[in-house]
Amino acid sequence: MDKTITVHIADDHQILIDGVKAVLNLEANIEVIGFSLNGIQVVDWFKDHYANVLILDINMPELDGIGVLKALKKVKKRPEIIVLSSYDDIKLVKEVLQMGAKGFVPKKSAGEHIVNAVYKVANGNQYFTDDVKEKMMQTLLNGQPKNEGSQDGVLISSLTKREIQVLKLVAQQYSTREIAGELVISESTVETHRKNLMKKVKVKNSVGLAIFALKNEVI
Repeated sequence: MDKTITVHIADDHQILIDGVKAVLNLEANIEVIGFSLNGIQVVDWFKDHYANVLILDINMPELDGIGVLKALKKVKKRPEIIVLSSYDDIKLVKEVLQMGAKGFVPKKSAGEHIVNAVYKVANGNQYFTDDVKEKMMQTLLNGQPKNEGSQDGVLISSLTKREIQVLKLVAQQYSTREIAGELVISESTVETHRKNLMKKVKVKNSVGLAIFALKNEVI
């Protein structure tokens, strides 16, 4: 009998965890042994437990997926990591690979691909969906196209100089207090800029701002 592959699922939506777990539980050689609803829970779990594979959402509260990837570098026995994301931007794919992830699956394709992804990364291989592989190939063939500054119709040129300064620091994981100190403005002003930015670029949190900054080459 083949060795059982143990899996931990990290996502801030219980319904997605339940869906992925239901798909994986159909496999005799895969066992889901834990789940986390935020990044801090993931890091804490892996301090005392181990799973062969971690399925990791990028956009999570408390500590985002990028922060989890950084933190797990310090764990003695690191799992193989598959990133799940609503975004499939190649810059994001490259970043998580550089930080040790072995697979990348867009959430819209999770049901179709997650089983194969788990088997592949558990055996030390990388796994990408066909659309992600195609984008990576196009980047290799043509070079990374310069983004003229838009995401969902949002232009970088529509942001003020101060908003771009705040955006850069948010993307670099500066706290509100640190941004205030860096730009010599009040913390309440920082929060006002953050709220205005989220409204302008149509995201819900700082992770969304960081991904927007990455896509548009602000950092």
